[in-house]
Amino acid sequence: AMDADVKKENLSSVQQLGVEMTVRYGKYLNLLKEDAENGLCFVLMNCEEFLKQQQRTVVSSLCCLQEHYAGYDWFASSMFLIMSGDRERTLTFLQQFSRLLVSAFLWLRRLHLSMHLPVATVEYGIHPVYFCSAHHIEMLLKAELPLVCSAFHMSGFTPSQICLQWITQCFWNYMDWSEICHYIAICILLGPDYQIYICISLFRHLQQDILKHTEA
Repeated sequence: AMDADVKKENLSSVQQLGVEMTVRYGKYLNLLKEDAENGLCFVLMNCEEFLKQQQRTVVSSLCCLQEHYAGYDWFASSMFLIMSGDRERTLTFLQQFSRLLVSAFLWLRRLHLSMHLPVATVEYGIHPVYFCSAHHIEMLLKAELPLVCSAFHMSGFTPSQICLQWITQCFWNYMDWSEICHYIAICILLGPDYQIYICISLFRHLQQDILKHTEA
């Protein structure tokens, strides 16, 4: 993706929708200028080209195992906002960040079909965040918040489903922007286990609401 004027049409319909949402949110936060859309498209296209070099070839009918990532790259978009729409700084950060272990837990797009994962793990199509972070969240939830754990069990949902949604979207639409920045910074500086603690603290914060909905 060498062309400086990468157009939005080069992205999938899901990515195009994500770009529109990101730019709208960035302008609402007064972080982005009018020409930010092209810059974000440029970042996403470059990320795709860069990460494609580290992908395995897997033959599968599963949507999540196609060559192109099925979802939207919320983490790269978050970094684009943190860098105030500076695409060069965003790409430089992402390239350096991808060398760290914590990138596997914060940047879910990073490990899509990745050669850094065992073949069996890739073929199952289950992201390591699900069987690492989400698994430990459920284990801690049983010990720390047994009532919340029981409420989830009764509802037929698992806490890991909710947490995977939160983590995949970098907590967009769940926390304020300053809190999202704190989440990313804390996990980078203190380690990926803080991703687990933050989810547990959110469940503790939501405990009364969860129990109230369970009763209803």
